[in-house]
Amino acid sequence: MAERIFVVLVLAWLGSGHAWGASQVDVYEFNSPAEEARYRALIAELRCPKCLNTNLAGSDAPIAQDLRRTVHRLVTVEGMSDGEVRAFLQARYGDFVLYDPPFRPDTWILWLAPVGFLLAGILVLLKLLRQPPAAPLSADESERLRKLLEND
Repeated sequence: MAERIFVVLVLAWLGSGHAWGASQVDVYEFNSPAEEARYRALIAELRCPKCLNTNLAGSDAPIAQDLRRTVHRLVTVEGMSDGEVRAFLQARYGDFVLYDPPFRPDTWILWLAPVGFLLAGILVLLKLLRQPPAAPLSADESERLRKLLEND
């Protein structure tokens, strides 16, 4: 009897919307399979403004749902190209909505920093490799070192 009550309580809890991974499913109609493919490619390419590193397709955030609806409207109803959809969302949400920010004076450091770090690493490595080898110890120094090590 207690087992049945436990099962009923667990099922009630799961049915109340607390199940892990429960999310709403967006169902949209498209005019053609090519249009649906464009939509899916765009929501996979665009980043959710609320989530740190999740695209619109993988985010359950309310703003991601709104943006998926907007992308659907822009692609199917307004007939915008992929570039126009990106520009529309970038104008409203900034460069963060794009995984690849544009190369401009205010974003050049994002693009050039990895190259700078690579060059700095190569220079440090070359400097370390070009150091002259340490001079060998003289016989007196070797004897003194041996005595110091024996005392410990």
